[in-house]
Formats: sequence, structure tokens, C-alpha cells
Amino acid sequence: MDTASMDVTPEPFISNHVPTLGALGLIAMLLLLSSTLNNPLSQVPGPWYTRFTDVVGRLHWVAGSKAPYIHNLHHKYGCQEHFQDQNEFPKSRWYLDFAPFIVDVFNTPDIPTHRRFRRLLSAPLSESGLKDFLPQIENKVNLSIQGMAEEYKTRGAADIYKWWLYLTTDVIGELSFGESFRMLETKKTSQYIIDLQNVGKFGSYQSAFPSLFRFSYRHGIPLPMSSGAQASFQRMRTYGSESISRHSAIVEREGPDSRPTVFTKLYKAKDEANITQDEIQDHALTYIVAGSDTTSNTLTYLVWAVSRDPEVKSRLVKELGVLPDDFTYEELQQAHILYLEHVIDETLRRYPVAPSGLPREVPQGGAELCGYHIPAGYTVATQNYSLHQDPNAFPNPEKFDPSRWENTTPAMKDAFMPFGGGSRVCIGLHLARIELRLGAARFFKRFPNAKMSSLEGMTEEDMIPKLFFLIHPQRHRCLMELE
Repeated sequence: MDTASMDVTPEPFISNHVPTLGALGLIAMLLLLSSTLNNPLSQVPGPWYTRFTDVVGRLHWVAGSKAPYIHNLHHKYGCQEHFQDQNEFPKSRWYLDFAPFIVDVFNTPDIPTHRRFRRLLSAPLSESGLKDFLPQIENKVNLSIQGMAEEYKTRGAADIYKWWLYLTTDVIGELSFGESFRMLETKKTSQYIIDLQNVGKFGSYQSAFPSLFRFSYRHGIPLPMSSGAQASFQRMRTYGSESISRHSAIVEREGPDSRPTVFTKLYKAKDEANITQDEIQDHALTYIVAGSDTTSNTLTYLVWAVSRDPEVKSRLVKELGVLPDDFTYEELQQAHILYLEHVIDETLRRYPVAPSGLPREVPQGGAELCGYHIPAGYTVATQNYSLHQDPNAFPNPEKFDPSRWENTTPAMKDAFMPFGGGSRVCIGLHLARIELRLGAARFFKRFPNAKMSSLEGMTEEDMIPKLFFLIHPQRHRCLMELE
């Protein structure tokens, strides 16, 4: 009889004939099932498909929605503890995929290399090290506030997102290379700003599909899905090289008495063979990117969140009233305006600039996390998006409530990590805090009645954040009325 025409009873483990998968397909499926069941992480709760693939998470990553996706999984499946261990969890290879061809203090997984970079870079960016740069920072903040006022008069609204980005870009340029990018003077959204906005998205593509990108680079085949972002990344590398060249020209022109920068120690280290020219160029690019839209995005969400809450704004404006109109950063610090600090902390909590998990590799010996043993070599991550919305630490977590910081609990301190923690804590956190304090205080001192504009179709939906590696408003804008 022709078995191909038979009505076969579905007994695939007994029959010699498998009508759909075939014998090889069945064997492959059984091997996959066996390897999955034997996986040491097979008992960790989660969606069934994560036993076989992480493609869903990767797709959420490139769509700017991975943080809420992971957050919802925590609510559904538990495992809401975050890991803390006495042993150091080194950064995973993910960082090298996120920023390939670069080795710097941010992405190197090698602990001795990180320590070497940190020793060279941390002192100038400490609180005491930044005191020499305060006049330059204050000048840039004043220019940004003036630019907002002028734009409001001619346009009927000011795009604070744009002006804060101009500010932080110029500050990191001048502090790193002795000369700013002159964004505040030209008042134009140049190709440089567009590239800066694209580079984070490009990093998301690269880290989601590293093998595909390595193949692309190896064979010189551009990928259509990211060709524009890839071009932006290459131009950003050029900006870093050009900035170093400009600084070299300044030093040559001004001699030993040239103004110091936060890179001065790095340049001297090159002469002592502690760092290479390529490593200096890599850090130049990193400083440009990490020192710009991180703080500017936080300032944008701070102003927007405060302006839409009359009670919060009224209290902040009242407490800033003790300052003279032309106050300095030193006077701001001496005034001890605690509510300003609470506003900043609440913004960093509610709108964390780096919301997604930052991958770490489990060290030798493994680790006990959330009641499960994770073997050495596996990748783990704790995301600020979930930490900062933990209702046990922050009751009513979705509410923007600066007053919660008036009585800080141990749980709040434990869950609050806006700049990371441990040995890999953000090296620029003190500069960020200075810019946030000065920017917020100057803005609400000058524009106490600020509110969101409806000009050009601006709505609350524009401020729903896109959550790539960094947070940013949907349409890269935030229009405000200033009177």
C-alpha cells in the first residue's frame, strides 16, 4: 500500500513515518528540548520562548521599549530582587558590541584596564577638580537661558530640549578640549547634533545583532536598517579626533600656561606611555556622547515635570527666591536649597537617563540571585527602570513627588542608582549634578511661570520617553511657554 496516501495516526514516537518534521527534524527538536531542560537556568521563571531564544528582548531593545518589557516580566514572574555581591561583576562583552572599535573607561570589561583609565580621569571630574571650571559652566548656563528667552520672543515657545543639549554639548567640549562646539553661539541644530541623537540608536542595533554587524564590517557590506546611524557614528569619531587636534593647537599656541582641561592628565599620560593616542581618541568620543544628551535629557524632563505640577513649581520657585538674580554656583550651594536637590533626585528616579539593564558577567564561583544559582560566565542585569519604580521603596512610584526625598529610607537608598554603583559608577556624576543644579535653578529663577506649549502640535504624548540605551522624548523636542 502507498503509505503516503494513508490517514496516519499521530504517533510520532512509534511510527516510522513523521509527516511534518521528518526524522532529522524530530531529532533536532529533541536535542533542543534536552539542552533546554538541562540548562542551569531552566528553572528561572519567565515566558516559555525565552528557553529557546532572546529574539523578543532584542526586538524590544531596538524598538526603544525593552525597559518596560522587562519591568512587566518582573511583575508577572517575580524575581524583583536586585543583585549585590561582594565580588565584582565585570562588564559583559555586550559593551564591546554596543561601542565596537573603542576601548575606554565606559566599555572595557577588563578590570585592570578600567582601573588604569579611572586613575587618569577621575580627579579632574571630582567635586574639587571641577571648581576651576565653574566660571565656564556658569557662562554656558547663562547663554542657554538667554537663548531660550530670545527664542520665546520670536517663536512664541522655546524648545528647552534643544537648548539643554546645546548647553551640555558646549560644556563638555570646553572642559575636555579647551574650546566649545559653539552650539549656544550659532543657535543652530547642526549635523553634529543630529549625529549625537543617532549614535545611541546605532549602539542599540549593534548590541542587538552583533554577529550581523561584524559580518557587515568584515565584508564592507552596509546594512540598510542602520546606514544613516552608522554614518553618524563614523562622523562622531571624526568630531572626537578634530577636537583633540584643536586642543593640541591651543596648547602649542598658548604654551605651558594654556588653560587646563579635564583631559590634561590624559595628555600628560601619553608622554609617560601610560595611554596611547588611540585610547585618547576613544575617550574623546566617549566624553562627547556621554557628557551631552545624558544630562540634557534629565534637565528636559525636570523642567517639564516641575512645570506641569503647580504645587511642586510654586515651592521650588519660592525656595529659589533667596538667591539674587545673578547668583553664582557657590552662592547656590551656600543657600542649601534642599528642595532643589529633592527635585533633581526625583527626576533621576522617575526618568532615569539610562533606564535599561547594564549587563554584567557572573564571576567565578557563580552567584545566588533571587533564590537561584547563576553559574559563572552568564550575563545578569539590574535595570534602573524597575529599581526606581519599586513600590516597596517608592510608594506610588509613577507619581512625580520630590517631597518623598525629605524622609529617605534605607530601601530608597538601596534602590536608587541613577549613576550606577560600585567601581563602575558614572565618572561624570559630579559634573552632571553641577549642570542640573545650575540649569534648574537658573531656569525657574528666570521663568517662574513656565508651562508646556501647544505650539506646532506639541502635546503630552511628545514627552512619552523612548527608552533606548538613553531616555529621550519621542520627537526630540519640548516646547515651553516662558511667561
